Amino acid sequence: MSQLKAGAVLNYVIIVLNTIVGLAYTPYMLRCLGQNEYGLYSLVASVIGYLTILDFGFANAIIRYTAKYRAEGKKREQWELFGMFLIVYLVIGFLAFCGGLALYFNVDMLFDRTMSASDLSQARIMMLLLTVNLVFTFPLSVFTAIVTAYERFVFPRVISILRILLTTAVMIVLLAYGFKAVALVVVTTIFNLSTLFLNYVYCKKKLRIKIKFTGIDWGILKEISKYSFWIFLNAIMDKIYWSTGQFVLGTISGTVAVAIFSVAILLEQMYMQFSISIASVLLPRLTSMVALKASYKEISDIFIRTGRLQCYVMAFILAGFIIFGKGFIFIWAGADYSESYIITLIFFVALFVPLIQNTGISILQARNQLAFRATLYVIIAFISLGCQIWWAHTWGAIGCAAAIGGALVVGTGIVMNIYYYTHQHIDIPKFWREMTGILLVTLLFTIAGVWSCRWFDYRHVPTLIGGIAVFSLTYMPVLWFTCMNDYERGLIKAPLKKILRRL
Repeated sequence: MSQLKAGAVLNYVIIVLNTIVGLAYTPYMLRCLGQNEYGLYSLVASVIGYLTILDFGFANAIIRYTAKYRAEGKKREQWELFGMFLIVYLVIGFLAFCGGLALYFNVDMLFDRTMSASDLSQARIMMLLLTVNLVFTFPLSVFTAIVTAYERFVFPRVISILRILLTTAVMIVLLAYGFKAVALVVVTTIFNLSTLFLNYVYCKKKLRIKIKFTGIDWGILKEISKYSFWIFLNAIMDKIYWSTGQFVLGTISGTVAVAIFSVAILLEQMYMQFSISIASVLLPRLTSMVALKASYKEISDIFIRTGRLQCYVMAFILAGFIIFGKGFIFIWAGADYSESYIITLIFFVALFVPLIQNTGISILQARNQLAFRATLYVIIAFISLGCQIWWAHTWGAIGCAAAIGGALVVGTGIVMNIYYYTHQHIDIPKFWREMTGILLVTLLFTIAGVWSCRWFDYRHVPTLIGGIAVFSLTYMPVLWFTCMNDYERGLIKAPLKKILRRL
């Protein structure tokens, strides 16, 4: 439990650190690289990102089955599982290498209409570097999954904090000396592989993990593949949602449109992390509860309790961005990125429901019942892809965002709520009753904040900081006295009391 709590806290430390780094470092990077170079950097990263679906959902399967074997006290089965997956991931690494080479030799065919010869040359170099990164990432990711399955959340998160700080520091120095996108890819590759290697050392030295190579147990692999297949479909969906837009705009509109869209994607990723940090540590615990036959009510209560905590955070960020987002982007990224506000707002609104309900994904994974969600999301994602291509010709980056947002609202906002209630026995009516007070308070503050825009120009730093301070210092106390229950207040009081006692 201490690892679970510390992991959740460190997740938020990482999120806050990522947010601070993103807010402080990204404007510097945008201005050093320029719109064209940043668009090129984002485009190549998104294209190579498609190769990550070759994971086939196995990383999540390792976590689930390791947690299951641990709950059942089966050590030998764990060691054999790790050996089998190390072999599988070596094969996947080879496939990623072949896929990366195919992209490397076809850069001209993909982007010659919208890129210069210099851009194409840089794109090829970055694709090759990122491919090498992936080739080594796949087999080493086995050990990252093992650390998570053993519910050791502190070590990997401390390493992540160090990686964020060191990577950012090195990149700032390189940009100051005039290095461009290729150098950033080199730095990212070095630090990523170093982190993965440290996870391997931790598994061997601290967890005393053994790897037994007994060959491929096709029966177990078939069983695991049935589970991981739906994770794989979900990964395809994620790529269509969050990577295809850059690719579509890169082929239709060019690197400037990609840069504008990528800034919105960057903010969307920050937004998502504030929700995922809680749910990301629950899978091993939920898997154990399912293995020990916990009741539907116990599972439903976790869904609702976690959803309320996520709702406080996500509603606060959404309301704040609606009020201050336009001024923030003007100051942070520059006037050239003003369109990013609309795109980001579409993403934030569309993601709100799935982000306060993403504990449901962990429940489905623990129960090995991902088929419906994965199938639904892939169907909707491909419809979204068609709309992205169609609407990008007419409305550019905003058209791509609208296609993504519409698909998310239908799939996650409507259909999945019905499915959770009718098939997973989660008390969805109670869930939304529990959210009503939080959402009502947030709505009233949002209306007041939007009205204040008539009187205050948040495109100036002092006004923006003052507005955010007033909003936060009034919003939080109102939630404390009107919406929070004793359990939620206790989560805040307990660490504060510990700090005060130590002081």
